[in-house]
Amino acid sequence: MAEIIQKDGTWVFDGDTLRLTPGTDKNVSLLRRTLGELVVPLPALAGVSFEQGKRTGRLRLRLRDGSDPLLLATGGRLGEPHDPYQLTVESDRYGVAEYFVDEVRGALLLDQVPADPVDRYLLPGPAVPISVSAGDGTASFDGEQVRLEWNWKTEDAKAAGGPRVLALTDVEAVEWHPAAGLENGCLRFTVRNSPGKVPPKYDPNAVELWNFRKDPLMALVAAAVQARLPHPATRGEDGRPPRPGALAVPAPATEHDHDAVLRRLRELGELHRAGVLTDEEFGTAKQAILKRM
Repeated sequence: MAEIIQKDGTWVFDGDTLRLTPGTDKNVSLLRRTLGELVVPLPALAGVSFEQGKRTGRLRLRLRDGSDPLLLATGGRLGEPHDPYQLTVESDRYGVAEYFVDEVRGALLLDQVPADPVDRYLLPGPAVPISVSAGDGTASFDGEQVRLEWNWKTEDAKAAGGPRVLALTDVEAVEWHPAAGLENGCLRFTVRNSPGKVPPKYDPNAVELWNFRKDPLMALVAAAVQARLPHPATRGEDGRPPRPGALAVPAPATEHDHDAVLRRLRELGELHRAGVLTDEEFGTAKQAILKRM
């Protein structure tokens, strides 16, 4: 087992799963504290790295595309303070961080975990019911319906329509955008048979966000909905969810698969030379990887 405990949080790896627990330090973001402990299965990982700095370093997990509804709903737009897959490491724990990385990489190699995208969610997403108030409204989700309610800051024409209730079966997509510069952010739902997109300020299917403290929490609502939508890998060529009973056609193998195998062989050799893997472990893992070619 590998464990690293910091003010920013605690990461524990038992060979099969990683447990990421946010710290209680005041600098830990509200989103990470609200999200709580994450349990990440090894098959969801694409890689792990550690970057050293003069005073602090940073552990980073890279998940396989499509495995986490939070990353899908936010599209990589979660800033560094809010990303639950990063951990700030104090300089006196650099050795521990490097050991942690070696243990995770060794397990990925021995279990032959590929780095390619997945066709199903490997993490469950935030629990429901969930409700967040930010920007010009409140977004709530109970697992079956999304409810949007407006406040005194909502644009008049949008508020005049009253609260919105969206059945999950009518939601085709959800996305969260943070405010950037002079451009406001939003939590937006794409609803079946709805007209084209309009600015979030006027869109009855979107909550407009103004870069306030609770804005990132709207990403949790987006993730909870995303986790209960059909996986993007099962969508048709038009981007729409499949009809009931429709089957997704797997993508053909590409040369990138062979590139990934060669990369793993190089990493395997480095771990062997560094003494992380024994001769027997190295031979077994190498033969297993070569069979894939």
